[in-house]
Amino acid sequence: MEYLREPNMELTENIDMEKIQTAAKTKDIICAKPLVYEKGVGLHFNLCGYKAIMPVKETAYTPDGSDIKEAAIITRVNKNVCFTVKDIKSTDTGTVIYLSRKEIQRIAYKEYISKLRPGDVIPCCVTHVDSFGVFCDIGCGITALMPIDFMSVSRINSPSDRFYAGQNIYACVKSVDNAGRIVLTHKELLGTWLENARLFKPQSVTTGIVRSIEDYGVFIELMPNLAGLAESCDGIKNGDVVNVYIKSILPDKMKVKLVIISKAETSMPSKNIKYFISDGHIDFWRYSTDSGIKNIYTDFT
Repeated sequence: MEYLREPNMELTENIDMEKIQTAAKTKDIICAKPLVYEKGVGLHFNLCGYKAIMPVKETAYTPDGSDIKEAAIITRVNKNVCFTVKDIKSTDTGTVIYLSRKEIQRIAYKEYISKLRPGDVIPCCVTHVDSFGVFCDIGCGITALMPIDFMSVSRINSPSDRFYAGQNIYACVKSVDNAGRIVLTHKELLGTWLENARLFKPQSVTTGIVRSIEDYGVFIELMPNLAGLAESCDGIKNGDVVNVYIKSILPDKMKVKLVIISKAETSMPSKNIKYFISDGHIDFWRYSTDSGIKNIYTDFT
């Protein structure tokens, strides 16, 4: 069973009290944006005019029972948060509704996330981009890290070169530690060297991104899992989008030889991703060609 990611959930805070009371009995999932975080208390919501509070201890589920970091709670303000209604109380100042995200996440972890194994391909949503990787919502706000080295075969300077917050992507489970934390990988879904090279033809012109400038040439990304080498060219820098002529494609050496023609008019290419795999399970993935000098692979078993 797959659980929706919080950024993809429909906001349902404008339900009436009758539906709120029903949700308290049925434990239906509601999604709303917290208005403010109060230190030591929790997240405050407005559910159809009623005051609602999500206590700190109910803001997240941790499989190992570790404490919830305050920074993780603060970042949820004005963002989609899913929860169930835990209790409804009448006070001197009016009705207060108590919410629990922890319970929804506990169920999602038990029924879905705890069953994930290395090699499983899953949908997820990027929630935060950092210098070392991106965090992805894999279900009901439970996040997993995708380190920068696992994003593509083609090297990038920053995860922001590849992803942005709110982006829906696919990823593969790389590992699961003893605390139940999941690490994701992405490059295995982007095709082998040969699969990518077949998208291009020698003696043709295409567009690429300058990824590395070395003394012996310039590496240009044609696809996230395919780069070619061109001779040095004045006036270009890392990140530039350039038009290139494909001189040759050499499967035996896993090389694409390029010639830089000019800078492209566009400053940044689309971050739409071409997936060669988007579901199922992978036991073993080999990027290299049979005759390639380098043997690049991932063994999930």
